[in-house]
Amino acid sequence: MAPDLTTREKLLSDRVLLQYEVEQFLYAEAALLDARQYRRWLGLLADDIHYWMPIRRTVTLADIDREFTKLGDMAYFDDDRTLLEVRVRKLEAGSAWSEDPPSRSRHFVSNVRILEIAGDEITVEACFHLYRTRLEADIDSWVGRRVDTLRRTDAGFRLAKRHLFLDQTVVQSTNMSTIF
Repeated sequence: MAPDLTTREKLLSDRVLLQYEVEQFLYAEAALLDARQYRRWLGLLADDIHYWMPIRRTVTLADIDREFTKLGDMAYFDDDRTLLEVRVRKLEAGSAWSEDPPSRSRHFVSNVRILEIAGDEITVEACFHLYRTRLEADIDSWVGRRVDTLRRTDAGFRLAKRHLFLDQTVVQSTNMSTIF
């Protein structure tokens, strides 16, 4: 008969299980995007999702608080569920000229850290690398970190927030039609 777990061992076991569940959710989400399963990806989003990518600027150390634009200012993305659904409809309909023929992408997610647990919401920070090729020779690569809020529901996790912070300040891609 196995000995009873101590409180500390139980907490550690629960934390390891949560880390595993979070990582598996993020990896499955990345696989859906790489497979262009955008409708299924939408199924992972909370109704109140906020999908935001501020613009990064090169600033001096004295102005480091201005490195990223703030919420409500200019941003590459500042989308809610409705805007994300419109993007997906355009991708599915072939009416997004920048995605016909479609891009080939690979989403890498790493350094996943659970920052906070508040009720049914888990705040997670992760690093990402999005590699995209298009046509015969177009190659784009975006690297950065993101802060996600995952909400636990009866149906599993739902993505309630994704804030993306690029490492580069100059985006040389002809478009950013790929979902990060």
